Amino acid sequence: MKKTLVFIVAFMFVVTPSFAADFAPTLLKLSADPVLQYSFDGSELNIPVQVSGTKAGVVFLVFTKGKAESIVDIQNGFLGWHYVNKVDTCIYYSSLKSLGVGANTITWDGKDQDGGVVPPDEYTYYMWAFDNLGTKQKACDFMANAWAWGWGVHIIGVDENGIPLASPFIIEGSSTAKRKWTIGNDPMDESLLENTTVPLGTGWSCNNAWALHPTDYNYFYISVRNGDSQIAGVSKYKWVPDSDAELQTDWGSEGFSDFYSYIKSAYTPGVQTDGTYLLTADNNNTTSTTPDASFQIYDMDGTMLSEIDLTNWWSSPEDYAAGGQMNGGPNHFAEKNGKVVLASWQCRQQVVDPVRYLESGDSEDFFVWTNQNGDYTLDRNFEETAERPWVCNDYAVGVFVEGISIDNNLFVPAAAYDGGAVSFGLEAPDGTGLGYYSFAGETAGFKVALKFLGDDTPYDGVYMDNMQAGGTTYQEGGWASNEYTSGLFFLGQDSIKGVISSAVDVAEEAPAAFSVDQNAPNPFNPTTTISFSLIEAATVSVEVYNVAGQKVDTIANGFMDAGSHSVVWDASGFSAGVYFYTVKSGNLIETKKMTLVK
Repeated sequence: MKKTLVFIVAFMFVVTPSFAADFAPTLLKLSADPVLQYSFDGSELNIPVQVSGTKAGVVFLVFTKGKAESIVDIQNGFLGWHYVNKVDTCIYYSSLKSLGVGANTITWDGKDQDGGVVPPDEYTYYMWAFDNLGTKQKACDFMANAWAWGWGVHIIGVDENGIPLASPFIIEGSSTAKRKWTIGNDPMDESLLENTTVPLGTGWSCNNAWALHPTDYNYFYISVRNGDSQIAGVSKYKWVPDSDAELQTDWGSEGFSDFYSYIKSAYTPGVQTDGTYLLTADNNNTTSTTPDASFQIYDMDGTMLSEIDLTNWWSSPEDYAAGGQMNGGPNHFAEKNGKVVLASWQCRQQVVDPVRYLESGDSEDFFVWTNQNGDYTLDRNFEETAERPWVCNDYAVGVFVEGISIDNNLFVPAAAYDGGAVSFGLEAPDGTGLGYYSFAGETAGFKVALKFLGDDTPYDGVYMDNMQAGGTTYQEGGWASNEYTSGLFFLGQDSIKGVISSAVDVAEEAPAAFSVDQNAPNPFNPTTTISFSLIEAATVSVEVYNVAGQKVDTIANGFMDAGSHSVVWDASGFSAGVYFYTVKSGNLIETKKMTLVK
């Protein structure tokens, strides 16, 4: 069955004027209990949610939990739009809910998306939020190459040891020019922009997107190709500020990785790293009439470990025969937590897992989910008047998809416009299309940038362009001219997750058997004591979660005798903020909030 389009009403805004001051944004943060008990008896589940910083538009979702291994190679939905493989799946998502700063409540009636009663079990819940009412704040005026923002930008939020940076930075590429900008600087001070140039030999070119070496940010990798020799691969360089970067000839073979066959394509994604491997992809989306799409996995020494054929998903003789292109991409990609989202100008988005594939050796394990024509989110040629009905590989019609991103909880937003899209389309962690959403006051004009930072830094949020101001769309014969406000802009954004469980509610069923005290001191820096009581001996775990519902530490996990116990959490290596500690003994569990200050 076809789904109904989701449209969100936009509100007027005015872009903030130029100013000579450091960039200091107001962050949007959500917090909710990471573990919720629910009886699944048809009653409403009321979830207290705290919002800080700015107002929030929030989508609430419920997913299966622990069922991934039983959800294998499934393709369903209208036109077979949705493919999932070994990933927990969405059973319910809400419309956009408006929450104010302070205490709020989100209510769920215990039913799935089709109105069926959800059976008792353990589920994962998500809340995905963004500031849909606020004014964009300029973060940088000098990331000038608009096209590069679609697929040539990363935001680095942690250092080489994985510790959140006090001053994250943006890396952006355009042809051979590579740039860095430290977030928090005066957005109008161009002297703070760092540059280097990649010198390439005759016949060589490189893609926009580039990747830092994961353990030493003085070095970086680019995706290179030679049209004369018809080969492509990866090269390693040393960053040299305001000069030519230095090719590292002691890496790979004279600075080059193993090569793969390359024909011709102006739009390939570049190179990314998940910290363990170098990742590239190749396609001929506008230049080939034969199937051509592949994904390459390299070891960090430049050795190619695998080349995966993508043509089953990204090439379509049927689309070509109907007037579209043979190949749909991928043109750009993004990586987070080992997962890579592939995207293109066409209707298709796909998440892959290189590590899962390499560990199993099964090529099917590479593909996690795919969203394509059929759910009306980022679809093409879905209108009744479409000249090429439901053709996906068609770059000449909307919806136009440019910048792709993936956040810490594996939501996939894509900058999109026309055909019903205004600011961006959003897909859930299993690829479920959630519809289209709008930043305040935006039109459906041209846009390419949409990048997310969520590493517990002082600058977490969503970064985007303001190209839509000119209202550009694709017209017969090419792109119309466009005038826009330059630079990179910021709005608050956050996502969290937790667990909904049908386990016994300890507060009602066994208050005398198990009790957990509020930590002391609270707030604290850097240590605090957590005390609890057991009426009988049991295996006990004490775990700490951040506001995103992610476990960040295990304080205790072992057998304990009946009686009173205390454990100490040393948070010296953690950022200031709100955390939750959960004490679990058998089926009994209790969670409390604590605040780390520095």
